Amino acid sequence: MRIRAGGIDIGYDVAGPDGTPWVTFANSIASDRGMWRAQVAALAGRYRVLTFDARGHGDTTATPPPYSFDTLAGDVVALWDALGIGRSHLVGLSLGGMVAVGLALAHGERLASLVVANSMMEATPQFVKSWDERIALARAKGLDAVVEPTLARWLTPAFVAADPDVAEAVRAMIRRTSREGFIGAAEALKTLDFRRRLAEIRVPTLFVAGTEDIACPASGVRAEAALVPGAEYAGIDGAAHISNIERPDAFSRAVADFIARHDAPA
Repeated sequence: MRIRAGGIDIGYDVAGPDGTPWVTFANSIASDRGMWRAQVAALAGRYRVLTFDARGHGDTTATPPPYSFDTLAGDVVALWDALGIGRSHLVGLSLGGMVAVGLALAHGERLASLVVANSMMEATPQFVKSWDERIALARAKGLDAVVEPTLARWLTPAFVAADPDVAEAVRAMIRRTSREGFIGAAEALKTLDFRRRLAEIRVPTLFVAGTEDIACPASGVRAEAALVPGAEYAGIDGAAHISNIERPDAFSRAVADFIARHDAPA
Protein backbone atom coordinates (compact mmCIF):
# COMPACT_ATOMS: atom_id res chain seq x y z
CA MET A 1 0.00 0.00 0.00
CA ARG A 2 0.98 3.64 -0.42
CA ILE A 3 -0.19 6.75 1.38
CA ARG A 4 0.52 10.44 0.95
CA ALA A 5 2.24 11.75 4.07
CA GLY A 6 4.60 14.63 4.65
CA GLY A 7 4.59 15.59 1.00
CA ILE A 8 5.73 12.19 -0.34
CA ASP A 9 4.13 8.84 -1.10
CA ILE A 10 5.19 6.23 1.46
CA GLY A 11 5.02 2.49 0.82
CA TYR A 12 3.80 0.57 3.84
CA ASP A 13 2.02 -2.56 5.07
CA VAL A 14 -0.05 -3.23 8.17
CA ALA A 15 -0.63 -6.65 9.73
CA GLY A 16 -2.19 -7.90 12.93
CA PRO A 17 -5.45 -7.39 14.81
CA ASP A 18 -7.13 -4.01 15.32
CA GLY A 19 -6.95 -2.57 18.80
CA THR A 20 -3.62 -4.12 19.74
CA PRO A 21 -0.45 -2.11 20.43
CA TRP A 22 1.39 -0.84 17.39
CA VAL A 23 4.90 -1.98 16.52
CA THR A 24 6.69 -0.04 13.76
CA PHE A 25 9.78 -1.33 11.94
CA ALA A 26 12.27 1.03 10.21
CA ASN A 27 14.51 -0.43 7.50
CA SER A 28 18.23 -0.10 6.84
CA ILE A 29 19.79 1.76 3.94
CA ALA A 30 19.57 -0.13 0.61
CA SER A 31 16.68 -2.30 1.79
CA ASP A 32 12.91 -2.07 2.01
CA ARG A 33 10.09 -3.14 4.29
CA GLY A 34 10.41 -6.70 3.02
CA MET A 35 13.47 -7.12 5.26
CA TRP A 36 11.08 -7.52 8.21
CA ARG A 37 9.05 -10.42 6.83
CA ALA A 38 10.08 -12.85 9.57
CA GLN A 39 9.41 -10.32 12.33
CA VAL A 40 5.96 -9.52 10.95
CA ALA A 41 5.11 -13.23 10.99
CA ALA A 42 6.39 -13.55 14.57
CA LEU A 43 4.61 -10.50 16.02
CA ALA A 44 1.42 -10.00 14.01
CA GLY A 45 -0.56 -12.42 16.11
CA ARG A 46 -0.34 -10.11 19.11
CA TYR A 47 0.45 -6.66 17.70
CA ARG A 48 -0.62 -4.27 14.95
CA VAL A 49 2.58 -4.28 12.92
CA LEU A 50 3.56 -1.42 10.60
CA THR A 51 6.40 -1.76 8.12
CA PHE A 52 7.32 1.01 5.70
CA ASP A 53 9.96 1.98 3.17
CA ALA A 54 12.33 4.82 4.04
CA ARG A 55 12.46 7.80 1.71
CA GLY A 56 13.95 6.78 -1.64
CA HIS A 57 13.66 3.07 -0.85
CA GLY A 58 11.13 0.48 -2.01
CA ASP A 59 7.82 2.10 -2.89
CA THR A 60 8.52 5.44 -1.19
CA THR A 61 9.19 8.59 -3.19
CA ALA A 62 12.84 9.33 -3.93
CA THR A 63 13.44 13.04 -3.46
CA PRO A 64 16.77 14.60 -4.49
CA PRO A 65 19.65 14.05 -2.05
CA PRO A 66 20.90 14.85 0.50
CA TYR A 67 18.54 13.69 3.25
CA SER A 68 18.83 14.46 6.96
CA PHE A 69 17.87 12.54 10.08
CA ASP A 70 15.29 15.22 10.83
CA THR A 71 13.73 14.56 7.42
CA LEU A 72 13.76 10.77 7.81
CA ALA A 73 12.32 10.94 11.34
CA GLY A 74 9.73 13.42 10.14
CA ASP A 75 8.61 10.92 7.51
CA VAL A 76 7.81 8.40 10.25
CA VAL A 77 5.83 10.93 12.27
CA ALA A 78 3.93 11.98 9.13
CA LEU A 79 3.13 8.33 8.39
CA TRP A 80 1.90 7.75 11.95
CA ASP A 81 -0.27 10.85 11.74
CA ALA A 82 -1.72 9.79 8.38
CA LEU A 83 -2.58 6.35 9.79
CA GLY A 84 -3.93 7.70 13.08
CA ILE A 85 -1.19 6.13 15.22
CA GLY A 86 -0.71 8.04 18.43
CA ARG A 87 1.93 5.82 20.02
CA SER A 88 3.99 2.85 18.85
CA HIS A 89 6.83 0.58 19.78
CA LEU A 90 9.63 1.37 17.33
CA VAL A 91 12.24 -1.07 16.03
CA GLY A 92 15.00 0.11 13.68
CA LEU A 93 18.09 -1.54 12.25
CA SER A 94 21.22 0.26 11.03
CA LEU A 95 19.94 3.47 9.36
CA GLY A 96 16.51 2.63 10.76
CA GLY A 97 17.95 2.36 14.26
CA MET A 98 19.56 5.76 13.92
CA VAL A 99 16.29 7.26 12.69
CA ALA A 100 14.56 5.61 15.65
CA VAL A 101 16.98 7.26 18.08
CA GLY A 102 16.29 10.60 16.42
CA LEU A 103 12.58 10.00 16.96
CA ALA A 104 13.12 9.07 20.61
CA LEU A 105 14.98 12.33 21.15
CA ALA A 106 12.53 14.58 19.29
CA HIS A 107 9.22 12.77 19.79
CA GLY A 108 9.68 10.50 22.78
CA GLU A 109 6.03 10.85 23.74
CA ARG A 110 5.10 8.92 20.57
CA LEU A 111 7.16 5.85 21.52
CA ALA A 112 6.04 3.02 23.81
CA SER A 113 9.53 1.50 23.57
CA LEU A 114 12.63 1.67 21.39
CA VAL A 115 14.73 -1.12 19.86
CA VAL A 116 17.98 -0.03 18.21
CA ALA A 117 19.63 -2.83 16.25
CA ASN A 118 23.05 -2.99 14.59
CA SER A 119 23.53 0.76 14.74
CA MET A 120 26.28 3.21 15.59
CA MET A 121 25.59 6.64 16.98
CA GLU A 122 28.47 8.84 15.81
CA ALA A 123 30.04 9.44 12.41
CA THR A 124 33.80 9.01 12.76
CA PRO A 125 36.16 10.34 10.05
CA GLN A 126 36.67 6.76 8.82
CA PHE A 127 32.90 6.23 8.70
CA VAL A 128 32.39 9.42 6.68
CA LYS A 129 35.18 8.44 4.28
CA SER A 130 33.62 5.02 3.71
CA TRP A 131 30.29 6.59 2.80
CA ASP A 132 31.93 9.15 0.52
CA GLU A 133 33.48 6.21 -1.34
CA ARG A 134 30.16 4.36 -1.59
CA ILE A 135 28.37 7.49 -2.78
CA ALA A 136 31.00 8.00 -5.48
CA LEU A 137 30.64 4.37 -6.56
CA ALA A 138 26.85 4.60 -6.72
CA ARG A 139 27.02 7.83 -8.73
CA ALA A 140 29.51 6.37 -11.18
CA LYS A 141 28.15 2.84 -11.61
CA GLY A 142 24.73 2.60 -9.99
CA LEU A 143 23.50 0.31 -7.23
CA ASP A 144 24.71 -2.85 -8.99
CA ALA A 145 28.25 -1.83 -8.05
CA VAL A 146 27.51 -1.73 -4.32
CA VAL A 147 25.66 -5.06 -4.09
CA GLU A 148 28.51 -7.44 -3.35
CA PRO A 149 30.46 -5.14 -0.98
CA THR A 150 27.22 -4.50 0.90
CA LEU A 151 26.33 -8.18 1.11
CA ALA A 152 29.80 -8.93 2.50
CA ARG A 153 29.16 -6.50 5.38
CA TRP A 154 25.57 -7.56 5.93
CA LEU A 155 25.77 -11.36 6.14
CA THR A 156 28.41 -13.85 7.23
CA PRO A 157 30.04 -15.96 4.48
CA ALA A 158 28.72 -19.10 6.18
CA PHE A 159 25.13 -17.86 5.95
CA VAL A 160 25.49 -16.83 2.29
CA ALA A 161 26.83 -20.30 1.47
CA ALA A 162 24.19 -22.12 3.51
CA ASP A 163 21.16 -20.11 2.35
CA PRO A 164 21.85 -18.81 -1.18
CA ASP A 165 18.16 -18.11 -1.86
CA VAL A 166 17.95 -15.62 1.01
CA ALA A 167 21.27 -14.10 -0.02
CA GLU A 168 19.96 -13.62 -3.55
CA ALA A 169 16.79 -12.01 -2.21
CA VAL A 170 18.95 -9.57 -0.25
CA ARG A 171 20.95 -8.77 -3.39
CA ALA A 172 17.71 -8.05 -5.24
CA MET A 173 16.54 -5.77 -2.43
CA ILE A 174 19.75 -3.72 -2.67
CA ARG A 175 19.42 -3.45 -6.47
CA ARG A 176 15.83 -2.20 -6.15
CA THR A 177 16.93 0.80 -4.09
CA SER A 178 16.91 4.03 -6.08
CA ARG A 179 20.24 5.75 -6.60
CA GLU A 180 18.78 8.98 -5.21
CA GLY A 181 17.49 7.20 -2.11
CA PHE A 182 20.79 5.46 -1.47
CA ILE A 183 22.82 8.63 -1.86
CA GLY A 184 20.32 10.71 0.12
CA ALA A 185 20.39 8.30 3.07
CA ALA A 186 24.16 7.93 2.84
CA GLU A 187 24.55 11.69 3.11
CA ALA A 188 22.41 11.60 6.26
CA LEU A 189 24.64 8.89 7.72
CA LYS A 190 27.67 11.16 7.29
CA THR A 191 26.06 13.66 9.70
CA LEU A 192 25.35 11.10 12.45
CA ASP A 193 25.82 12.74 15.88
CA PHE A 194 23.52 11.09 18.42
CA ARG A 195 26.04 9.55 20.80
CA ARG A 196 26.45 12.73 22.87
CA ARG A 197 22.67 12.85 23.40
CA LEU A 198 21.93 9.22 24.28
CA ALA A 199 21.56 10.06 27.99
CA GLU A 200 18.52 12.20 27.05
CA ILE A 201 16.47 9.18 25.92
CA ARG A 202 13.60 8.58 28.32
CA VAL A 203 11.76 5.63 26.76
CA PRO A 204 12.43 1.93 27.51
CA THR A 205 15.27 0.98 25.19
CA LEU A 206 16.88 -2.24 23.94
CA PHE A 207 20.10 -2.26 21.91
CA VAL A 208 20.68 -5.32 19.72
CA ALA A 209 23.95 -6.36 18.05
CA GLY A 210 25.13 -9.23 15.89
CA THR A 211 28.19 -10.83 17.42
CA GLU A 212 29.80 -11.09 13.95
CA ASP A 213 28.90 -7.57 12.81
CA ILE A 214 31.95 -5.81 11.36
CA ALA A 215 29.99 -2.68 10.39
CA CYS A 216 28.68 -1.94 13.90
CA PRO A 217 30.67 -4.19 16.27
CA ALA A 218 28.88 -5.59 19.29
CA SER A 219 31.35 -3.97 21.67
CA GLY A 220 30.41 -0.54 20.37
CA VAL A 221 26.68 -1.24 20.54
CA ARG A 222 27.03 -2.44 24.12
CA ALA A 223 28.90 0.78 24.96
CA GLU A 224 26.07 2.82 23.42
CA ALA A 225 23.52 0.94 25.51
CA ALA A 226 25.44 1.90 28.65
CA LEU A 227 24.84 5.58 27.83
CA VAL A 228 21.04 5.30 27.81
CA PRO A 229 19.45 5.28 31.28
CA GLY A 230 18.07 1.82 32.02
CA ALA A 231 18.75 0.46 28.53
CA GLU A 232 19.10 -3.27 27.91
CA TYR A 233 21.39 -5.13 25.52
CA ALA A 234 20.95 -8.35 23.53
CA GLY A 235 23.58 -10.04 21.39
CA ILE A 236 22.51 -12.19 18.43
CA ASP A 237 25.07 -14.98 18.25
CA GLY A 238 26.57 -15.71 14.85
CA ALA A 239 24.84 -12.83 13.08
CA ALA A 240 26.48 -10.07 11.08
CA HIS A 241 24.98 -6.65 10.30
CA ILE A 242 21.48 -7.62 9.15
CA SER A 243 20.92 -9.75 12.21
CA ASN A 244 17.14 -9.96 11.79
CA ILE A 245 17.58 -11.80 8.47
CA GLU A 246 20.53 -13.97 9.44
CA ARG A 247 19.05 -15.07 12.80
CA PRO A 248 15.34 -14.24 12.46
CA ASP A 249 14.08 -16.40 15.32
CA ALA A 250 16.61 -15.09 17.84
CA PHE A 251 16.05 -11.50 16.74
CA SER A 252 12.25 -11.78 16.84
CA ARG A 253 12.36 -13.42 20.25
CA ALA A 254 14.56 -10.67 21.70
CA VAL A 255 12.26 -7.96 20.34
CA ALA A 256 9.03 -9.70 21.34
CA ASP A 257 10.24 -10.40 24.87
CA PHE A 258 11.29 -6.79 25.32
CA ILE A 259 8.21 -5.04 23.95
CA ALA A 260 5.88 -7.43 25.82
CA ARG A 261 7.14 -5.80 29.01
CA HIS A 262 6.28 -2.33 27.69
CA ASP A 263 2.91 -2.76 25.96
CA ALA A 264 0.95 0.44 25.63
CA PRO A 265 -2.27 1.42 23.87
CA ALA A 266 -2.08 2.99 20.42
